[in-house]
Amino acid sequence: MYTLFYYPCNASLAPHLLLEHMELDYQLTLVDRKENAHKSKEFLQLNPLGRIPALIDDEMVLFESPAICVHLAEKHPEKFMMPGLGTPERAKFHQWLMFLTNTLQAELMVYFYPDKYTTMPEVAPSIREQQHERVAQFLAVLDDALSKQPFLAGERLSACDFYFLMLAIWADEIHQPPMSFPHIKKYLQRITKLPSVIRVCEKEGISLEEYQS
Repeated sequence: MYTLFYYPCNASLAPHLLLEHMELDYQLTLVDRKENAHKSKEFLQLNPLGRIPALIDDEMVLFESPAICVHLAEKHPEKFMMPGLGTPERAKFHQWLMFLTNTLQAELMVYFYPDKYTTMPEVAPSIREQQHERVAQFLAVLDDALSKQPFLAGERLSACDFYFLMLAIWADEIHQPPMSFPHIKKYLQRITKLPSVIRVCEKEGISLEEYQS
């Protein structure tokens, strides 16, 4: 059994979606950010950075959300959450997962935590304001990709798509949110109708009303 250390709508959401969709045997352990449980001695033994999530797989502990997603997909190839080795779709899978983590997620972190990117607190609001445009630029790249194919890696749903769903939920307060892009909108409407996504969002208290209307 897998154990996922999570907090609602944090970076644990993508692995949670994947575990549920793949119908794997797992349990959830809440790491209460409101009580700074992610900085506790016990959790730091799992993730020395004090960031959520962490995953226990037998005696192995993994942190970093995309690494957990790749591990789960590779360990259960029969679930088809990653394209086959050596295929063009596999290359695209890695391209988009890297884009999501290194570009879109990185820019969202600047938006949510601008004070961490300057030594001058008075400029933090202007840094955050600039991120609206930067995030929208990267969403436009994804919208263009999804105008050509139903999912990020091609014709089949993959772990990459669950990762994008997580970031899209985070980005819903951007001036040009994901649902304002036509192809992303149709894509998110399809994905959020999956029973596994509905179950996870109910567990984490995430409303899908915006995506299902």
